[in-house]
This record gives sequence, structure tokens and C-alpha cells, in this order.
Amino acid sequence: MASNYITNVAIVGAGGNSGSFMAEALLKTGKHTVTALTREGSTTKLPEGVISKPIDYSKTETIVEALKGQEALIITLPGQAPEGTELNLVTAAAEAGVKWILNDWCPDTQNEELVADVPIFQPKVAIRKAIAELGKSNYISISTGFWYEWSLAIPAAFGIDLLNRTAVLFDEGDVKITTSTWPQVGRAVAGILSLPIKAEGSEACLENLKNEVVYIKSFTVSQKDMLESVYRVTGTKEADWTITKESSSERFAKGTQEMYGGSREGFAKMLYTRVFYPDGCGDIEHKGTINDLLGLPTEDIDAATWVALDRAKFVPWH
Repeated sequence: MASNYITNVAIVGAGGNSGSFMAEALLKTGKHTVTALTREGSTTKLPEGVISKPIDYSKTETIVEALKGQEALIITLPGQAPEGTELNLVTAAAEAGVKWILNDWCPDTQNEELVADVPIFQPKVAIRKAIAELGKSNYISISTGFWYEWSLAIPAAFGIDLLNRTAVLFDEGDVKITTSTWPQVGRAVAGILSLPIKAEGSEACLENLKNEVVYIKSFTVSQKDMLESVYRVTGTKEADWTITKESSSERFAKGTQEMYGGSREGFAKMLYTRVFYPDGCGDIEHKGTINDLLGLPTEDIDAATWVALDRAKFVPWH
């Protein structure tokens, strides 16, 4: 009789910023065998206990072979991954018989206006459609908002320069957006993949999440809320900072123009500013999170701000 629980989990990006937290959280449950799909010749350090299976992205058969026997595939890819990489992965997963795919890790890609304005989100929608059309796997797309500790460390992202004590408020700086930390997302992934496939005494099961976009969060906060945390962590006050304001729509337009001119900072401005529009697209908490379903903890925003401050000092935009 087939088990009602997932044991074998493959992950793309297990050595990355977010993927490493997912892999470690899965292993911590003691319920999963975690296999990392790695590029041939990769020297990326993997979390202890993760099995490595080298693949060649140009040879789909190597991906299929690596995925045989896997019950779930987690896909975390860098923004600069070659076009078509995720489609190749989900196609190989279908051929290998992988039943569950977890992906997304971004703001709400069910918001059509947001997706239309931010091109990098459009493939997320296309991949869900592709998985459905292949008809072999179920997806659970996890909307997390932007990574808090990553984004706060980038001045062009949340508009806060932690090292130079300057901030640009978008409009009045009071629009709230939902963000998540890497540890919280790791816990969420482990929680989801530890649910029974079919319900056992309660409605909490994978079948009730299949082919859905689900929402998790650490904090739903405004730029002003972030700054209050920064003041506490750095022992400063508002008077110690240079704070200006900029129209969110003008910043978005300017960032888009700079992006097409090849500016990485322009890309960040375009990407992030859009979720701070007054239309509320960045606040996904009101759509209903699965935090309680998974038993996710309430986090300390100041602890996450400390992590961002360290990143700004030592690992800027990496």
C-alpha cells in the first residue's frame, strides 16, 4: 500500500540563499530524504545530509534520470537562469513521474495588473499553465512576497540605505507589503511536504492545496515600519537619517527606463516599487495565509533586520 506521506524530495538550488533553508528545514523533520539537482562540476556547498545528483541542463534525459523515484520537486532558480530552464525542469518532472512541484517564491502572481507591469513575474503564470497542460504533476505555488533580509539590504529595493542612513519613501511610505524571511519559507516548505497527501482526520492535506497559489508571510509592513525596526537595531532615531520622498509611479517608470538601459539598480527599482503602489497589490495577507495551517511562528522583525544589516555590510546584493 502506497504511503500517504512524501519521503523523497528533490530540490533545485539547495545550496542557494533560499533553497538551503528549505533543504535544512526538510531534513530537520526527519521525514524526508533530500536530493539536490546540481550542475555537473558545481562546487556549491550543500547543507549536510543532502544527496547530490549532477545533471546537464542541456540534456533533459539527465534531469529525468535524476528525478526518477522523487515524489516532490522544489524549484528555486536565480533570476538570471537561462530562459526555458524551469520549463525543462517541469517537463522532465512529468516524464519522471514526480507528482508534486513547489515553486514561485515571489509577490502575488495571481494579480493580473502586477504581472502585466513586471515582466519577470510572467513566466510564473506560464509555468503553472505548463504543469497543468502536461497533466502529470500537481503544483503548489507559494507566494511569499519579497525576501525581507535580502531586500532590506539593497538600497534600491526597499529604498532604505542601511549603511549611509538615507531612505527614499515611496509616496508617503505607509503602504504595507507582505514579506517573508528565508527561515520562515524553509519552515513553510517543510510543513507543506510533511502534510498527508489525503486528509487524515482533518482537512490539512496536500490534496487541498494542489494546483493552487498559497500565501505565507513573516511581516506585512510599510517602509515606515521597516525604518522603525532599523532605528531600534542601529540605535538611531529619525533625526539621524536623511529621508526624502518620491512618487511610486514616477520611480517605477524611471526604474523601467533605466533597466532597459542596462542598469541593475534600475531593475531593482522597477521590480520593487510596483508592489508599493497604493492599489495594495503587495499586501497578500488579506488573501488568507496558510501560516496557521502549518503552525508557522510569529517572528521578530528586529532579528530579521539585524540579518539584513549584516548582509548590507558583508554580502551586498549577492
